[in-house]
Amino acid sequence: MRRHLQALTSLALLAALAGGCGSSSSSSSDNGIASKSPEEIVSAAKTAAKGAATVHMAGAIVKEAKPISIDLDLVAGKGASGSLTLEGSPIEIVAVEHALYIKGSTAFYTHIAGPAAAQLLQGKWIKAPEGAGNFSSFAQLTELGKLLDSTLASHGTLAKGSSVTVEGEPAVTVNDTTKGATLFVASTGTPFPLEITKSGSGSGKITFTRWNQPVTLTAPANAININQLQSGH
Repeated sequence: MRRHLQALTSLALLAALAGGCGSSSSSSSDNGIASKSPEEIVSAAKTAAKGAATVHMAGAIVKEAKPISIDLDLVAGKGASGSLTLEGSPIEIVAVEHALYIKGSTAFYTHIAGPAAAQLLQGKWIKAPEGAGNFSSFAQLTELGKLLDSTLASHGTLAKGSSVTVEGEPAVTVNDTTKGATLFVASTGTPFPLEITKSGSGSGKITFTRWNQPVTLTAPANAININQLQSGH
């Protein structure tokens, strides 16, 4: 499961290459982005995304014939909430106040804590310090700033593609011809990223919606501190 966490993080970071997270703009005016170079489009998308307070990120990839999905609301500088599915195991996740809260399936708890602990943890939230141990991969997915700053320098050769629509929103595409990825950027209003797709190894799609819409992050009550759990073994 750990390598699939890493694969999911990689796709999320690929999204950061595209500019981070986003949704459609509220304005219908042409923003002129379609006339820019591919490098300028990526830069504009990154700048627009970094100015956002919140965003919804959802998508899925296939790694080693196994589906991995993500569905998160991210709040810049504060955390995230939502769910992941890894190797068929659903995992609820909340990151807030420098802590990570996770509620997983029995299979997931067995993987991280053993069968006996898994029975005790079933249906319960566990709490871990931000970035702790095996949970660091989760933490990377919940920090909007890190997603935005991670991998812009790692993209391959860029080429501007055609003008399209994404869920009814006009967009321009930028293709990473080296890595087989395509970024869709809004061509009206603010040039937010709308979607990124990748073909080949680690193929999948992530969409970015609900820019700057209110998101409330609440720490789950009665969570079991992972440090206490580990000290009990």
